[in-house]
Amino acid sequence: MKRILVIEDEAAILRGIKDNLEYEGYEVLTAADGEHGYCLVREKKPSLIILDLMLPRMNGFELCRKIRMEGITTPVLMLTARGEEMDRVAGLDLGADDYITKPFSVPELMARIRAVLRRVQKAGTEDLPAMIAFGDVQVNFKSYDARKGEKDLSLSPKEFGVLRTLASREGEVVTRDELLDKVWGYDRYPTTRTVDNHIALLRNKLEDDPTQPLHLITIHGVGYKLVLRP
Repeated sequence: MKRILVIEDEAAILRGIKDNLEYEGYEVLTAADGEHGYCLVREKKPSLIILDLMLPRMNGFELCRKIRMEGITTPVLMLTARGEEMDRVAGLDLGADDYITKPFSVPELMARIRAVLRRVQKAGTEDLPAMIAFGDVQVNFKSYDARKGEKDLSLSPKEFGVLRTLASREGEVVTRDELLDKVWGYDRYPTTRTVDNHIALLRNKLEDDPTQPLHLITIHGVGYKLVLRP
């Protein structure tokens, strides 16, 4: 049985989500503030976190950032207010896997949950590397640690995700749409331009000369590939 943690401070919404999840056969844990939710993430190890952004005692952004920096990869489905595009972008860049906008229908919520869980199950069967090294760069995907020479690199969870996806198919071309599906988890939002921006950020951090990359290579009109040459 899948265990789902719902972190939401509006009692009516929390109760409605809990009742419907239990009806669908999920085990449900609940928290009405971010600190309690964080403790449950650490102690109970849920299969999925449904996370409201505007929470007392640690908001959803802080919670998501904290668990990702600790290497906790539990998928996160954000609950966002209608029209708050920048909140969605910020949450996704911090490592959330998908979002649903309030107010939402129960069938839509259940479909999103099933889709996220399917992606996680599929990803678990793939041969994803635990770490890679090239040039003077070392990246550990389990500890979310990256270094270039003696310098610690500050990579976002999404940057780690892009790099790990490329590393899992080292030397092969990965399309922008594939990166969106693997890293962001859906193909409607953000756009492929988001992938290009993340590649540019990674080149600035990893390449000796970002204008002449040796490792993060663009295949024009197709996508990108990672070359792990010395």
